[in-house]
Amino acid sequence: MEWLNYHHLLYFWVVAKEGSIVRASEELHLAHPTISGQIHRLEEVLGEKLFTRKGRSLVLTDSGRVAFRYADEIFSLGREFLDTVKGRTSGRQIRLVVGVSDVLAKSIVHRMLEPAFHLKEDVRVICREHRSTEAFMGDLAAHTVDVVLSDAPAGPGTSVRAFSHPLGECGLVFLAAPPLAKACRRGFPQSLGGIPFLLPGSDSTLRRALNEWFDSRGIRPRIVAELDDAALAQILGEAGLGVFAVPDVVEQEVRRRYKVQLVGRTREIRQRFYAISVERKIRHPAVAAICEVARKHIFA
Repeated sequence: MEWLNYHHLLYFWVVAKEGSIVRASEELHLAHPTISGQIHRLEEVLGEKLFTRKGRSLVLTDSGRVAFRYADEIFSLGREFLDTVKGRTSGRQIRLVVGVSDVLAKSIVHRMLEPAFHLKEDVRVICREHRSTEAFMGDLAAHTVDVVLSDAPAGPGTSVRAFSHPLGECGLVFLAAPPLAKACRRGFPQSLGGIPFLLPGSDSTLRRALNEWFDSRGIRPRIVAELDDAALAQILGEAGLGVFAVPDVVEQEVRRRYKVQLVGRTREIRQRFYAISVERKIRHPAVAAICEVARKHIFA
């Protein structure tokens, strides 16, 4: 049987948290060579490099990130054990790591995540953002991310065996600051021709759908910005710089928050949402709650 030296793991964990051996040595009251040597021994046992150097900083490798997550869980469990023995039981906190495609509107991400905060169990939600869903596939395979929320299913060419769980779909609304909304509301959608428009980034599913819709109707809006971040589009829209599109299920929230008004709506463009995981049957209670509420309430 292989045994793990938890002292070595502890030194690694503290260095990863502190970001350097110098700060870790102050925290642990140990000499630099002692900590460095123990981490090298852990790497020898694992057969993997855990850190790489970038300038003066230590950066976790892919294996290092996996090791850090397990170490975090192990030492959190150790603290829980001590609390239990000493009569300070507070219950174990469930950790949920969510990968979010940053083309998703923050208002809809908020609604999708909200059920996780209302479980009986104590949940800590950790969000990671990236421009593309594919960037999370390695994290899913390494179990450093529990679920990815996206507007597209996992691609067929991905090397990771992932399952795309449909959450629902909705139509689209077009919003703008009051003067611009008033100017192009009549005659929608043809009125969008020549109007300043804030488009999603070129890699997004919504961008492709909007392009096809505009082409099919012969509409040529004046593209003033292409934005990967949906929240930035809403901020620029509030400033009167252009019309932007959001899922109709968050229309009221976005109109209230950004003081924008309705230009028009369409159900011809359908935006779909998925929870992507490496599990065919979802077992994580927080992910299960997210999926259930999305299907039964958000997109019902």
